[in-house]
Amino acid sequence: MEKGKILLALTGFHPQHWRELLAAEREVVLEPDGPTDPSIAYAVVWKQKPNLLSRLPNLRAIFSIGAGVDHIFADPGPPDVPIVKVVADNLTQHMTEYVVWRVLDHHRQSMLYRAQQQKKIWRELPQRPAEDISVGIMGLGNLGRAAASVLLSLGFAVNGWSRNDRPMKGVSTYSGEAGLIPFLNATDILVVLLPLTPNTQGIINYGVLKELRRRNGLGGAVLINAGRGRLQKDADIHRALTDGTLKEASLDVFEVEPLPKTSPLWSHPKVFVTPHAAATSDPAHLVPIMLRQMDAFERGEKLENLVDREAGY
Repeated sequence: MEKGKILLALTGFHPQHWRELLAAEREVVLEPDGPTDPSIAYAVVWKQKPNLLSRLPNLRAIFSIGAGVDHIFADPGPPDVPIVKVVADNLTQHMTEYVVWRVLDHHRQSMLYRAQQQKKIWRELPQRPAEDISVGIMGLGNLGRAAASVLLSLGFAVNGWSRNDRPMKGVSTYSGEAGLIPFLNATDILVVLLPLTPNTQGIINYGVLKELRRRNGLGGAVLINAGRGRLQKDADIHRALTDGTLKEASLDVFEVEPLPKTSPLWSHPKVFVTPHAAATSDPAHLVPIMLRQMDAFERGEKLENLVDREAGY
């Protein structure tokens, strides 16, 4: 099998560094030569233009540069070729750092201390041990399991919820619709790392947030979403923060991005906002993995980390 040309189609990322690294081994284009360009063998994409991929007759595989692949399925008629999701130590490390940072920040009551600092108040707050706090991770894939391992090593009790049962040593696991409410009822800090699919869109709503454990060592329930923005209902989160259903929230993703300046979440005193920065894709780490996969595929080997089209991730 001959080396194929790569179509690089990125929105929200500057393509120059990606192009330079890919072009070291293959020919790269930013636009196909017409809608049915027969020279395109691979597509490396992030939120590509609609219908860009559907009519490329010789496309062999699609590579997403981010952990999510919902942008590919959102394309009308995505071609029936393998879709490869990103699994890289660098990306996993970044996400683990973000989750642990935000869990510890809430656990150590940083928002209350920052509020005291503004008022020049010198007062030590009671601090519960990590073992008294239950962190619940929604989504026990590669990212969720890596974060769970570090949280366990810090002494936190860790729960996990996923669509299907995903046992993990040291983690109390729940699955499916039947396991969701028991999982939430046993969780103080909810960490959302789910993929976005038709079944998970809007899953973080007011009804779900009300099921979190509020009588706990933190003084209330906490939400951390570093997954996908459309997993949550922004208005429901604001409502939960306002009426005390949630004590605090750390949000890296939102229904609309960039987060509109009119959103009340920007200025809410109980919200920590980051601009979808929990785990930025680094071309220096990801491009070699993609090129290695392409080379192996052309030798007749199987692609790794394939998306399950039926499940949507």
